[in-house]
Amino acid sequence: MVRNQPREVQALQDTIYVIGGKWRLPIINSICNGNRRFRDIERSIPGITTRMLSKELKEMELNKLITRTVYPETPVRVEYESTDYCKTFGPVILAMIEWGVAHRKKISSRE
Repeated sequence: MVRNQPREVQALQDTIYVIGGKWRLPIINSICNGNRRFRDIERSIPGITTRMLSKELKEMELNKLITRTVYPETPVRVEYESTDYCKTFGPVILAMIEWGVAHRKKISSRE
């Protein structure tokens, strides 16, 4: 089978762009685990700054991974939720977690 390598490389680059960086997957994980408000998400991710979280949430909204809902209350309430599109990434995240666990065991062993 002949593979279209430039297409595969582009697909990998697109995936890395969407999930790339230190914070995207932890943010997705936090939202999928029930944290919907900004401060709850921020508290669930050690080391993330308010500015970085804000930036990442905006980019994730542009990439249709999350939705942002503003409720006209006093004070204003804003909630974030993963989209159905984001949920399609679930199996990939689980595979990454499994690979990471296996990798840690591999590099920790004395083989």
